[in-house]
Amino acid sequence: MAKERHKIVPASYLVLIKENKILMQRRFNTGYEDGKYSLVAGHVESGENFTNAIIREAKEESGVELKAEDLKVIHVMQRDSGTGENNERVDVFLLAEKWGGNIENKEPHKCDDLSWFDLDGLPDNVIPYVKHAIDCIKNKIFYSEYGFE
Repeated sequence: MAKERHKIVPASYLVLIKENKILMQRRFNTGYEDGKYSLVAGHVESGENFTNAIIREAKEESGVELKAEDLKVIHVMQRDSGTGENNERVDVFLLAEKWGGNIENKEPHKCDDLSWFDLDGLPDNVIPYVKHAIDCIKNKIFYSEYGFE
């Protein structure tokens, strides 16, 4: 009998920065890190790439319209979610150099705030691995590992 291969959950994160401020959303009623800030993000679906995942998620969550040619990978993180077995993640953070649409909270049942924060003055309640990623992005660190001992 063949051994089952290790599985990793992929997710894409949108990095929108204007005038040294970053767009963040506060999770609400999701059962995971509620009350904490994250970036617009979502899981990559089967058959989908990281770029198309964030284009889809950005529109669904925040009304942001993106084009693949305006996105640039600026950070990749491998992390252990710390929630148990088979819960490692690969998170890809994509910077949008241009975007369209009207930025608004399109999922108020999962997000109770969508706001711009100064990159040097983030709220205290940012999800820790997201804060780590933002620090890496500010310091031009392309790859990091999080949650491994």
